[in-house]
Amino acid sequence: MEAVLLFTAGVLVVVVGLAVSIGLHELGHLWPAKLFGVRVGQWMIGFGPTIFSFRKGETEYGMKWIPLGGYISMSGMFPPLKPGGESRDASTGFLDTLVQDARDSSAETIHEGEEHRAFWRLATWKRIVIMLGGPMMNLLLAVVLYGVVLCGFGIAVPSTTVASVSECVIAASEERTDCAPGDPLAPAAQAGIEPGDRIVAIDGQPVDGWADIQGAIRDLGGRDVPFVVERDGAEQTVEVTPIASERYVFDDLGQIVEVEGQPVTETIGFVGIGPQYVVEQQPVTAVLPAVGDNVVRVGELILNLPQRLVDVAQAAFGTEERDPNGPLSVVGVGRMAGEIAALDQVSILERVSAMVQLLASLNVALFVFNLIPLMPLDGGHILGAVVDAVRRGWARLRGKVATPLDTAKWVPLTLGVTAVLGVMSALLIYADIVKPISLFGG
Repeated sequence: MEAVLLFTAGVLVVVVGLAVSIGLHELGHLWPAKLFGVRVGQWMIGFGPTIFSFRKGETEYGMKWIPLGGYISMSGMFPPLKPGGESRDASTGFLDTLVQDARDSSAETIHEGEEHRAFWRLATWKRIVIMLGGPMMNLLLAVVLYGVVLCGFGIAVPSTTVASVSECVIAASEERTDCAPGDPLAPAAQAGIEPGDRIVAIDGQPVDGWADIQGAIRDLGGRDVPFVVERDGAEQTVEVTPIASERYVFDDLGQIVEVEGQPVTETIGFVGIGPQYVVEQQPVTAVLPAVGDNVVRVGELILNLPQRLVDVAQAAFGTEERDPNGPLSVVGVGRMAGEIAALDQVSILERVSAMVQLLASLNVALFVFNLIPLMPLDGGHILGAVVDAVRRGWARLRGKVATPLDTAKWVPLTLGVTAVLGVMSALLIYADIVKPISLFGG
């Protein structure tokens, strides 16, 4: 019963955290929009029927039932067909009708006497600031949350204390993990190194961290090397002979490097020890690099999204396994949060830290995803503002005056993107229900 309550609490934490993140994203649009005088009719978290709302001034604030995003409704998103003139033209085609309906809907948001408050009338830089405000709010929130995790809770880092000693040497190309007759003894076990030993120096050089130990071992294959270890408060020296062992090559994101579909290996020194991890608070300077690494990971996932979605579909409707590093829906994220909260092998502080880091990663995903240059995403509106500025500049160079970019003509593409996002969300939700990604590999 306790595990169920903890799981439920974890899901609720992520639901509330996601709602707050979406709300702050929309505030990132709302504040500069109001600052620049644009009339904002609505600020909403979610889509569909309204759960509750209230009005303050000219803006209605509220929540809706479908928690897949949010929006603010700004006056005059699209310019009329002719500046200062009517929106309706004589086109009768289906796509033309969609475009014209969008223009008419935009025109209806402009109150009489407030034509100057339309979004489309703003200077290019103001439109960009408004549309960047949402993603930048998520980025700022991610930085704050990563700061809480790294500088407040701290993270587990490898120490110079030995946690495990391998019994034998197994080549990286072999799938087994158990020792077999004939396998050579691991150098550390043969030399008598034991779990709990703290490595003080290698080959006469003191070590300050696990990275120093790894670096020293890599280049020491084939000769006897003195290891100074501290055991039970006393230092002693043991002779270790690192052997040349084949290991996989990993990239900066921890993925195995492949060439023509085959994993790349390298030969390095190996002694067969694993580090004990300790929780250490990190300096403030570690926050931005951590956020940057997360941005890169999300960016690479988005660049490979079509193939990732194919993999998800094959797993959901077939026998393939889900990629633990693949995309998730809000259902999958909620499940993961529930599993974190229900863990009984770790302390409450570690669980809270993991939840905060999960919310930080969610905000990084919101930041990167919303910058995709396709409407209705923020990046699409930013692209429209940039294209409009380029057109106007080119017209000035030719001594002409350009009409505002008619972004209403992008509405059919916008609807197509919206449909694709809907199908993608449905696929991920289905996959997260029938074949979820679990912290425990199930």
